[in-house]
Amino acid sequence: MDFFEVVVRFFQEGGTFMFPIAVVLAIGLAIVIERYLFLSFSKSVNKKAFKQMEPLLDKHDYKGVLGFASTDKAPISRIIGAGLARLDHSQRREDIEYAMEEGLMETTPRLEKRTAYLATLANISTLLGLLGTIIGLIAAFSAVATADPSEKASLLSQSISVAMNTTAFGLISAIPLLVFHSVLQTKTTEIIDSMEMAGVKCLNGLIARNDLNTNSRATDNA
Repeated sequence: MDFFEVVVRFFQEGGTFMFPIAVVLAIGLAIVIERYLFLSFSKSVNKKAFKQMEPLLDKHDYKGVLGFASTDKAPISRIIGAGLARLDHSQRREDIEYAMEEGLMETTPRLEKRTAYLATLANISTLLGLLGTIIGLIAAFSAVATADPSEKASLLSQSISVAMNTTAFGLISAIPLLVFHSVLQTKTTEIIDSMEMAGVKCLNGLIARNDLNTNSRATDNA
């Protein structure tokens, strides 16, 4: 008996609850694939965009950066573009920083979108497996109650073995989903940290060229 036949037999013996668990697993894997591709693409375009903006920032060419940010779709372009656009209205570091933070807050939900569903789907998968096992055991004990005494032990052990398949499949589905959830969260955090670091580099570059008023708080308090 090959591996495929073992899997099919395991699935068939698990009962009707194997199907909703399989649906949950399929939805979770679809989310994993979509999120992984999206995050990988976001990381790539962010890296590419910052490499193109960095020489313009070094040359003090803010109009060039704004022009690039207005046409580029990379999240980091929107963040730095939002900060530099505020230079036309204020040269205070706090105002530029707030504008970048606002851009980051607009971008972060897109990066975190649907990832949290994986933990929920993992819990649903586990609970469906337990529910299937409990219902299977109830049915097994009901069947054993009316069975011939000489067959009760064999019938009960066989029924319990079948009922436990749903718990096993629920865990088989839940564990990978939790692992993928952790991986995607880590990847998302890395992207957000890289965008924050790029924003800080931009701010430090503006301060080094005396383009920002870093003493605004002291002036306001005075």
